Amino acid sequence: MKGVAILGATGSIGASALAVLAQHPDRFRAVALTAHRSADALRGLVARHRPSLAVLSDAEVPADAGGPTRWASGREALLEAATHPDADIVVNALVGAAGLEPTLAALEAGKRVALANKESLVCGGPLVLQAAERGGGELIPVDSEHSAIFQCLAGSRPGEVRRLILTASGGPFRCWAPELISSATAADALRHPTWDMGSKITIDSATLANKALEVIEAHFLFGVPYARIEAVVHPQSIIHSMVETVDGSVLAQMGFPTMELPVLYALAYPERLPYDSRRFDPVAAGTLTFEPVRDDCFPAFALGVRAGLHGGTTPAVFNAANEVAVAEFLAGRIPFGGIADSIADALERWPGGPVRTLDDVREADAWARRAAHTYLTRLAPC
Repeated sequence: MKGVAILGATGSIGASALAVLAQHPDRFRAVALTAHRSADALRGLVARHRPSLAVLSDAEVPADAGGPTRWASGREALLEAATHPDADIVVNALVGAAGLEPTLAALEAGKRVALANKESLVCGGPLVLQAAERGGGELIPVDSEHSAIFQCLAGSRPGEVRRLILTASGGPFRCWAPELISSATAADALRHPTWDMGSKITIDSATLANKALEVIEAHFLFGVPYARIEAVVHPQSIIHSMVETVDGSVLAQMGFPTMELPVLYALAYPERLPYDSRRFDPVAAGTLTFEPVRDDCFPAFALGVRAGLHGGTTPAVFNAANEVAVAEFLAGRIPFGGIADSIADALERWPGGPVRTLDDVREADAWARRAAHTYLTRLAPC
């Protein structure tokens, strides 16, 4: 029986992780569950799964919280969940740069981190790799694209890999003209064609900033140079990513869209456990098509890849500026096109710098958030 801590238990990935635990109660049990502010939702999960620790990272513990589960709140409590002594595996499903410190803490404590928080590697990739080496922790990707690559790489030596090919659905604006995309509404952007995700990730998929984050994540996860990581639009979301080997063979991991299977693989690796899910039917999947990424329509993708190539703290600036801009867009204060414009402005003005400590990342993050707020204030309607 393996203990599992789920950071971000009330989100979509958290729900998938809990569904996996429910199908294998003899193999896994929840020992810690966290949420950002959703006290009522967390209370319901606590009643159902009875973890030993429940954490609200940005809200006070409810006055009526009781029972056998201990409740706590704040940053230190979140890190306590990430390093819980009964947790063999930490599912990091937090959103944004806030996920980096718990990832570092869990790896330093020797945990397996089932990583759904791509920003951990985007903002602090060198620190994450160092923490895993020091603490003996293990990184297993949960993002469907990186889980696919991880599975396709099984048994391959580093020198045998020619290319990693990440697939993207193309989001809701795949067929829109550039002038229409720039003025799209939040309701438009939140209509993802194939995945059911939280609002922040859904907007990132609409701008394709999410795919840029995934390119950076793949670079650190698999040690492959950026020149050998590509992205292609695959509207059906059946092929989750591909690996081309040096002999020209291409391995692809396929399946109908669901996050439960990548979570299960990360929890059970190197085993494969049975799971009650939709069986793959190639006839039902139908025709599979591929298209290039339209850089003219989705400038955030190219900006993110360039940030990754620049390295150091620049990816953290890309991520922070994007987080601020997405929040302002969802609040109705800026147009959709303002997201990429804000990112470009921050990247143009950032002088760069190395990632040596967590403080380096925090300083870059804080600078980018200030810069983005300043820039976006000029875009907001009077």
